[in-house]
Amino acid sequence: MPTQTPEPLHWKLVIDAADPHAQADFWAAALRYEEDNSALVERLLSFGALPEAATVDHHGRPAFRDLIAVRHPDDPVDPDSGTGLGRRLLFQRVPEAKTVKNRLHLDLHPGAGRRAAEVARLESLGARVLREVKEPGGEWVLMADPEGNEFCVH
Repeated sequence: MPTQTPEPLHWKLVIDAADPHAQADFWAAALRYEEDNSALVERLLSFGALPEAATVDHHGRPAFRDLIAVRHPDDPVDPDSGTGLGRRLLFQRVPEAKTVKNRLHLDLHPGAGRRAAEVARLESLGARVLREVKEPGGEWVLMADPEGNEFCVH
């Protein structure tokens, strides 16, 4: 009997946040991502499986109060829930603030000659420059998102 190659696992990067909706808005704009789970939220509300108190209005649509995701617009989507099935960031509310350096971060690659413009665009969205790095292995700008999570622009 031939051995079957296992299917790759779907994954998402989960990021703790004090305000998951603001973080999702920042990263959706930064990465040009999107996601809309309002159909799922509405369905759960109609079945009584989700209390109204567990939801908020986000840009005129119902959303989960304590978590929200953004996904790459070209990746597949579950048609029933609006949930992305590819490259995805999920922001979840946590009570504690960020206190130490990230152990995991995103590297953004805007393309040759576009780093300065991308850094300026990200600053206009609420990010801040922490430092510019120039090393024998390359150059990049270390930035922080609105909640202080570090990321790099190469």
